[in-house]
Amino acid sequence: MIALTVILLTLLTAACVVSWLPHLGARIDALPWWLVAIVPAVVLAVAAIFAGASDEPLNSVGVGASSALAIAIAVLGGGPVTTAVLRGAEQSGVSGVSRPTETLDPAEPSPPTQREILAGGLWIGALERAAIAACILVGMPEGIALVLGLKGVGRYNELRAPGAAERFIIGTFTSVLWAASCAGVAILLR
Repeated sequence: MIALTVILLTLLTAACVVSWLPHLGARIDALPWWLVAIVPAVVLAVAAIFAGASDEPLNSVGVGASSALAIAIAVLGGGPVTTAVLRGAEQSGVSGVSRPTETLDPAEPSPPTQREILAGGLWIGALERAAIAACILVGMPEGIALVLGLKGVGRYNELRAPGAAERFIIGTFTSVLWAASCAGVAILLR
């Protein structure tokens, strides 16, 4: 079961790396939001089931490798999942929350209709997920409160813009749940 879990985590990591390639962003955005959000979550859930069903403990190298994979998946997979959930929120009537203000390709100009709310969210979210997954993996849950408090204080002035508070809350909840789920799979492998 450990081998299947590691294979699933490795495949999910590879898919997450590929999803960050600039020319694939538009293709991913063209897919239904629920597909982009649910497929990685299902793969992660299956990995968690396999990890929980395993009776053999990992050695220290395996624990380190599974922790590294979990953090990589948290950081890289959380962006597309969070963006997809924000697109779903937009479609359900929460206006102005679906599009981040920056792209990964500096040569690609932002569309003129795109509002500048919560600039830097792509990178802030990636760092947030890395910190949250690391805090969970090292058994320091108070670090999560520190990360979220710092993020809230840093964004305080921007949250008055139309749609910004909703984007902040939905994005943060999605991001935290994704990072915690990724870390949880690594913990189940221990």
